[in-house]
Amino acid sequence: MVKTKETKPKTMYDNVMQQFNSVADRIALNPNIRKILGITNNEIVIHFPVRMDNGNVEVFTGYRVQHNNALGPYKGGLRYHPTVDVEAAKALAIWMTWKTSLAGLPYGGAKGGIQIDPRDYSIGELERITRRFTYALGDNIGPEHDIPAPDVNTNAQTMAWIADTYMSTKAPSERSKNLHVVTGKPVGTGGLEGRDRATGYGVYLTTKLYLESKGESYNGKTITVQGFGNVGYWAAKFAVADGAKLIAVQDAHATLYDEKGIDVEELHQHSKPRKGSIKGYEKATEIDPSSFFGLTCDILIPAALGNQLTEETAGAVKAKLVAEGANGPTTDAGERILLANGVTIIPDILCNSGGVIGSYFEWLQNRNGELWQLDEVMQKLERKLTEVFKKVEEEVNTNKVDWRTAAYTIAIKRIEMAYTQRGIFP
Repeated sequence: MVKTKETKPKTMYDNVMQQFNSVADRIALNPNIRKILGITNNEIVIHFPVRMDNGNVEVFTGYRVQHNNALGPYKGGLRYHPTVDVEAAKALAIWMTWKTSLAGLPYGGAKGGIQIDPRDYSIGELERITRRFTYALGDNIGPEHDIPAPDVNTNAQTMAWIADTYMSTKAPSERSKNLHVVTGKPVGTGGLEGRDRATGYGVYLTTKLYLESKGESYNGKTITVQGFGNVGYWAAKFAVADGAKLIAVQDAHATLYDEKGIDVEELHQHSKPRKGSIKGYEKATEIDPSSFFGLTCDILIPAALGNQLTEETAGAVKAKLVAEGANGPTTDAGERILLANGVTIIPDILCNSGGVIGSYFEWLQNRNGELWQLDEVMQKLERKLTEVFKKVEEEVNTNKVDWRTAAYTIAIKRIEMAYTQRGIFP
């Protein structure tokens, strides 16, 4: 039989809808609730002008998609990337709904960003772009309505600009009450100690918990990491500190390999002045990017962008465990190949949920006027992540399903219960 090429999913949105419909069928999701969850609540597209350093004006396009808020305010990141469009934002917003539900948080899901490559702009231009985007969004965001956070190519500084701009639009007596309009802020301006490492720590911890469930540990395990931004760096740092060996790293500019191990901190220091690029690091060999997924290793951590493990690339994977640090790195066809080859996938909505859990802690801290210390934050994070992991593990073992199906089942059932108990207006 001739194997035909995959025609779907073509986009991350196709992928997330395939995942949703598969689990909805399996759990016989209420058809009315299925209709609601199958669409987004709001899709906001904004065109706004910004003056550049040279005096010229450029018009940018920004997006904010709000999928569902049955469990609480919309929550999700803002990314600055050329691939940002309404379809990508829809997919990422839906994944956020499942992620916050699975984690047991009082949030719904949203996502958005601006269609730019931030490397093309100065710091001053990025600040003006961010502030103008925030002003254009207006009351489409808010501390009890929709709470953005950092994502690809955005950071604590971006969030500080958003918070300051948003608060400046409020009456002086109301400004301090709106600090939690975003999370992921710098520690000095209301941010949470440890928020920078929360997502990467979650990738590390869920992987560790999986290994322990098999009577294993990180000690002696080899790992490869795609993407060496905030998530990839911290996941690798924690894993190596626990006995693993980082043998390969890939980003958009280079693919590095060293079977003896790559020094995580040295590579991080190398990349910082190069806007995050790992290219030019001389203590590892630069190899062909197409060979990355086929490298022999124990654990593969895709922590870059979506749709990386596809029908074309998944068959090469030699790792027996894939820990999804990115959102949607595995397509539906890619997943079928991996599972057929005996590869376990810790799904994104579980694996990288440390970030949104950390965001929840920051939101609470701001809301209640509290200050939490780093050790307290990390203890709370470990406790919460472990609790969520155990729930998914129980679903896997009880119903003999893969980890993504288990995670989706728990997440969607929680939202279904909220609609069932409260009813649908009117």
